[in-house]
Amino acid sequence: MNIPSDPLFRPLALPCGAILTNRLAKAAMSDGLGDGAGAPTDAQARLYGRWATGGLALQIIGEVQVDPLYPEAPGNLVLNSDADAAAFARLAQAGGAGGTHLWPQLGHAGALARTGLGRVAGPSALDLPGLTCDALSEDEIEALPDLFARSARLARDLGFPGVELHAAHGFLFSQFLSPLFNRRTDRWGGSITRRMEILLRTIDAVRAAVGPGFAIGVKINATDQLEGGLTGDEALEVIDAMGRASVDLIDISGGTYFPGAGAASDAGGDGAYFETFARAARGRTGVPLMLTGGIKTRAEALRIVSDGVADMAGLARAVVLDPDLPRHWRDGGPDPAFPRFATRPPGGVTAWYTQTIAAIADNRPSPPPDADAALASVDARDAARAPFWRARFVA
Repeated sequence: MNIPSDPLFRPLALPCGAILTNRLAKAAMSDGLGDGAGAPTDAQARLYGRWATGGLALQIIGEVQVDPLYPEAPGNLVLNSDADAAAFARLAQAGGAGGTHLWPQLGHAGALARTGLGRVAGPSALDLPGLTCDALSEDEIEALPDLFARSARLARDLGFPGVELHAAHGFLFSQFLSPLFNRRTDRWGGSITRRMEILLRTIDAVRAAVGPGFAIGVKINATDQLEGGLTGDEALEVIDAMGRASVDLIDISGGTYFPGAGAASDAGGDGAYFETFARAARGRTGVPLMLTGGIKTRAEALRIVSDGVADMAGLARAVVLDPDLPRHWRDGGPDPAFPRFATRPPGGVTAWYTQTIAAIADNRPSPPPDADAALASVDARDAARAPFWRARFVA
């Protein structure tokens, strides 16, 4: 076997035995392209098939919910016993073209679930500006590992080679890890050891369900970027614990979708946002690391991998701007040109990329004209799909 001289295009062996063909991954993004009732669409199959042909080793489908009562948005997918198995199998086949790994990101929005689409509940009952939620019961918490395990087994059976458990960005496992959201006084709250217990139990349950040869990734925050939230030192303790669990890839990110919180990705800065934490994590575990957030250039991705900061460079907006970016970088092509926005309404930049994803899926060359127009389009699309979600899962 000839090993490429370029570190970005060397294969990576995961602990489970799976091989990723290079070091470039499409990080999870909420594409919003589900049918409104939890099923994948032809547009999603085209989208992930398109990215697969662009040369990615790994791509992760954002926001695949294990419980339809806790969605992030009505365009999410739901992978449970009532799922459209044929549609998921078609998605797995399309996104796995050319040996690309396509993993569903299994999640549960918890306290950040979309109001009106089910239930809003997290580790603790909260009444904060912009966020009111109920507390999950002891029985509901105890049921979580099996819920995720069943979805992971379905993913395996439908042709996906791995899953990522979402423990970042303010969603349920992230809420358990964060003292801002988790104010419980029982065995699920208090010290970071207790706050991470449900995540570790879920990892164990997923491994028992899928067997040794299936990849399990976990996405974790380096920081919540919120006062009173998860600290970097606490996150490193979680990294330590995952190093002793059956995890194949730790995806380092940060921030939260807590109402009013600023997104690191909207700040417009240069360089990997969470590199300092990734360097510290590298000293704490031998589990392969993926660093997501702020990697916009080939030079940056190469430095991250060559210096051993992380084993995989997680790309998101860069591969929205250029779906063929890995192939272009392999052949010496340019970096993507990031747009500048005259206005940045809250959520507007994210909406612009979401709508650009939809354009890729539909083979349309033109992105939305600006962030304001994109935000209006996303809001209208969600409003149109919400009745279908309620009819399928809530009524």
